[in-house]
Amino acid sequence: MIQSMTGYGKTVLQLETKKVTIEVKSLNSKNLDLNVRIPAYYREKELAIRKRLATFLERGKIDFSIYIEETGEKLSTKINHSVVNLYIDQLREIVDGDATELLKMALRMPDTLKTEREELDQDEWKHIETTIGETIAKIVEYRSDEGAVLEADFVKRITIIRNVLQEVIAIDPDRITAVKERLQKGIEELKTKVDENRFEQELVYYIEKYDITEEKVRLENHLDYFIKELAGKGSNGKKLGFISQEIGREINTIGSKANYAPMQKMVVQMKDELEKIKEQNLNVL
Repeated sequence: MIQSMTGYGKTVLQLETKKVTIEVKSLNSKNLDLNVRIPAYYREKELAIRKRLATFLERGKIDFSIYIEETGEKLSTKINHSVVNLYIDQLREIVDGDATELLKMALRMPDTLKTEREELDQDEWKHIETTIGETIAKIVEYRSDEGAVLEADFVKRITIIRNVLQEVIAIDPDRITAVKERLQKGIEELKTKVDENRFEQELVYYIEKYDITEEKVRLENHLDYFIKELAGKGSNGKKLGFISQEIGREINTIGSKANYAPMQKMVVQMKDELEKIKEQNLNVL
């Protein structure tokens, strides 16, 4: 089962004094591109988070975020009482005023507020770690659902190419006949007497040159291989990309050898379907 690189997962965890929102988004990328945004007091866990994301998500442009919303009475920024009182005492030596006015003046002075650095709570982190796992599971499920849609589209496109290939095979005898007639007509227009044996030899040469038997067989094999990989347990977009290149190579060779308008139209149709496959394959993990 293939997976898409596009995905989204979000989980909200309510703790005693805060609400923790964990979010993971991913888009297609050739390699793993991780962007992790977390509060400073969780920074020591960043490496472990990155390893976990890399293990389960493997590839893609991934944005991981932890948002914290304080919901309790706990505040990280507090009034520095000792500093405020010192400012008030000094202000009293300079001006007369009531306590409220002096307090207003003091609070505008430097260092009257202090921010306490929150330390990592290991018990709290255990809950967050579990929630991270749940969020990763959600984005993996999202990717799998998107992968199922991609797989259905791939099967549809491959089936169209296979059907058109059967049409190519069906008209191939007519093409060979048309090539023979063109050669014969060209010789007649030149009004040149030719040696029949030599003509037959040249005819065989051109027929062999335009023969697409090997290309038809290889193309069928590549189509079968693509479907086989789709049904595999893993998801390997790069491998599907390589197979697509091989499919394209055989289609192009058939087109260059066709020398027959009806067959060339079919080749264009196969190319069109293959381009759609290649475009969609950019999203496959």
